[in-house]
Amino acid sequence: MPVKIRIAILFSLLVLGVLSLVCGSVYYFSYTNRIKDIHTRLENRAITTGKLLNQGGLFDEKLIKKIDASTTIAMKNKVIEAYDGQNRKIYWYSDDPFDSVAVDNTIIEAARKEGRFYFTVGDKDAIAYFYDGRSESFVIVTAAYDEEGKDKLRHLRLVLSLSFAGGILITIVGGYLFSIRLLHPIRRIADEVNEISARNLARRIHTAGHHPRDEWYYLSDTLNQLLNRLQESFEIQARFISNASHELSTPLTSISSQLEVSLQRQRSIEDYRQVILSVYQDVQQLNKLTQTLLEFARASGTAGGLEIDLVRIDEVLLRMPGEMTKMNAAWSVTLDFNRLPENEEELMVFGNDDLLFTATRNIVLNACKYSDDHHATISLEIFGQQINIRIADKGRGIDPKDLEKIFQPFYRSDEGHGIPGFGLGLSLANRIVKLHKGQIAVESVPGEGTCVQIILPTTGALRGSTLTPGLY
Repeated sequence: MPVKIRIAILFSLLVLGVLSLVCGSVYYFSYTNRIKDIHTRLENRAITTGKLLNQGGLFDEKLIKKIDASTTIAMKNKVIEAYDGQNRKIYWYSDDPFDSVAVDNTIIEAARKEGRFYFTVGDKDAIAYFYDGRSESFVIVTAAYDEEGKDKLRHLRLVLSLSFAGGILITIVGGYLFSIRLLHPIRRIADEVNEISARNLARRIHTAGHHPRDEWYYLSDTLNQLLNRLQESFEIQARFISNASHELSTPLTSISSQLEVSLQRQRSIEDYRQVILSVYQDVQQLNKLTQTLLEFARASGTAGGLEIDLVRIDEVLLRMPGEMTKMNAAWSVTLDFNRLPENEEELMVFGNDDLLFTATRNIVLNACKYSDDHHATISLEIFGQQINIRIADKGRGIDPKDLEKIFQPFYRSDEGHGIPGFGLGLSLANRIVKLHKGQIAVESVPGEGTCVQIILPTTGALRGSTLTPGLY
């Protein structure tokens, strides 16, 4: 069922309930007021008759009947009966000579006990009223047809019925038109989204005409932000594929060219050896690039695809000096762990040990590779529920214009082109840190050095979040 139909139905049901409550309340109170009014009139008539009967020396029965007959306009088809203490009918009057009220002793006794007893006889309302006079006591039964009150109720029912039917009809039509108008912006937004594809990701949904606090503005703005992220991701992916293809094609072209040249004529064993050695170096370079790309792809996923466990961050950092020396004997690392907490749980993080080691290694590798003394200093501090890792060097530093681009895949500054590398180290480290709910920042002064700061949440800060052990 279309949403606009459902909205119209729900709106109509809501108004139906409100109208039913209002109309029902109006009719109920009008009905009770009619009952109260006729009961009051019948009681007053019974009291008047009782007073007249209690003074028999002044008023005879014929005179009383004349008085009762004079109230025909006030109450129609009136019947008045009076009973003495032995339940004998001592007085009777009716507008219709053949009309009477069938009253049994139960009603009379109820009137004597309660003072008054209301009941109905056919289409008449009636009261049995106990009148205790100075000389005699009577039970006076008065019944009459409330023509005026019932006519008013019939007219009220007609008015309420027509109003109810008209209100429902207007509500159904109005609700349908209202739902169409209400959902029109959604259809417009959906039509605009349908026209957006990978070829025109730069297009955005129009937000003109909507108030900034409007839900339609919020929806359009949210979709536009999503499109911004998608466009950025597509552009990054396109640059990554282009750069990766270039980096992969370079060693492959070199290998192909060297093999082609070596096969053009017979060569000496030494020449073949040199060609094989050169090809081997290109293969090694290609293998390193492939491994780096695999690590990059792994870090580009989500935490749901990782093996998450408790990791002591100081143990990860303790492996760095030996790792750098193994890569190059001239490289060295100094660890500054002078302010570690006594509670080892404050050093624990939820994460993947291999990826955290890779991220830290890439940053330390850059520090050793781009500094003249090939030395890096790693300090570790705990601030509340955050682990702060600082990796500093006294190298050439990074130009301010390059700081915003160093986390882009395959980006290398002009000073770095002469040093072996692929430009993936910092980008890979950045993705790994963000995957672990952390932050990474770089401070650098050209000619003085660079400091990379990694902030990771401890296990206490991540409890209850999506990055918890045993879930992946």
